[in-house]
Order: sequence, then C-alpha cells, then structure tokens
Amino acid sequence: MAKHLFVAGTDTGIGKTHGAQALVHAFRQAGERVAGMKPIASGSARSRGGMRNQDALDLQAASSPSPAYEQVNPIALEEAVAPHLAAARSGVAIAWPPLDAAFEALARDYGRVVVEGVGGWMVPLGEGMSMEDMPRRWDLDVVLVVGIRLGCISHARLTARAIEADGCRFAGWIANILEPTMPLLEENIATLRGCLPAPCLGVLPHRVAPASAAVLLDLAPLA
Repeated sequence: MAKHLFVAGTDTGIGKTHGAQALVHAFRQAGERVAGMKPIASGSARSRGGMRNQDALDLQAASSPSPAYEQVNPIALEEAVAPHLAAARSGVAIAWPPLDAAFEALARDYGRVVVEGVGGWMVPLGEGMSMEDMPRRWDLDVVLVVGIRLGCISHARLTARAIEADGCRFAGWIANILEPTMPLLEENIATLRGCLPAPCLGVLPHRVAPASAAVLLDLAPLA
C-alpha cells in the first residue's frame, strides 16, 4: 500500500513547495493518483472564494485529479508570519478537527497524499500543537527538503536528528539548489549524502519547473 508523505524543510523559504510539487508530479508520472496538501498556510490573499495561498494553489494544480481547495488547505492565514502568530492576530483557532477531516478525505480518495508542512520542523501552531505533531498523528513518512546554500549542512543534520528523535521515519531528502554559484556546491551535496541517515532522492536544479524536476527524483526508497 502506498505511503502518504510529509514534506519538511530545514527552514522557511528553502523550497518545500517546489519539492512537494516535484514529488506529486513524479508519482503522477509513475501512474499514481496523488494529491498535494498544505494543511496550514500563512501569507494568503483574499479572493471571492475565500482566503487563498499560492503554495496551496500550486499543490492543488499539481494534483491529479484536482481536489477541492478546502481539502488541500483547510486553514489559510492572511499574514506571512509564523502560523501561531498569524492565527492569533486574525482570531483563527488552529485545531486538529478540520485538519484531520481534510487529510482523511484526501487519503480516502487518493492513493498517495503529499503533505507539505509550514516553516521548519518545530514551528509552533497553537496551544499544545506543533508542526512535528502532524506526521506523527497521521503516520506519515518524512521527506526533508534541504535548501543548498551556505549553512545547509548543519541545518540538515539538526533537522534529521530531530525527525528521528520525534519518532518519525526519515524516508529521504531532496537537495534543492538555491545558490547555483555556491562555492563547493557539489562537495556540500556529497557531504550531505554521507552524513544524513536517509537516501538522497534527487537534486533539483535552480529554477527548473516541478514537472521537469520530477524526472530527477528516485521514488524507490518511498515505495
């Protein structure tokens, strides 16, 4: 049976959505029925249909068939700040029931759900809730997106250690090149391959569309 996935990042702004979209496209190309999900999203815009977040819209568009937006992103917050702060400032309560309902609906309708987190691994969500609770609650294997830039080795190792310490299965990681002119770029990626306790699923070149990047991913460790 296909395993649903949680896409984490070493930090915010390192390409989690890009990595999640590439995974969705890769599973689609492998013939799977797959949906992307962004349960909680900060930095959303008002529209006629309600609050909409661009990352969630991108994941919705990548999915096949396209799910309802409310299932992809049940909690959309307007301000582009930490989710617990955005929720408090907008009077929204982040709680499990709407998140559980949306995930369970997608899990019933799709063979694979790729769930993208918000921010880094340990971002607080609200009273008694934190981002790392989500993959544990929904029994999701974790794929880590590492933004390849100066400092990425320590950030990746610390996040990998936290993933395993929190009792989650670290299934693999994706190198997302943020700084293509970074000195010793290949050596940094080689170092990560040697020190992270999970396989590298692929290296995504700078600014390559997710559907094209999908062919660079090895899905075998996620079977």
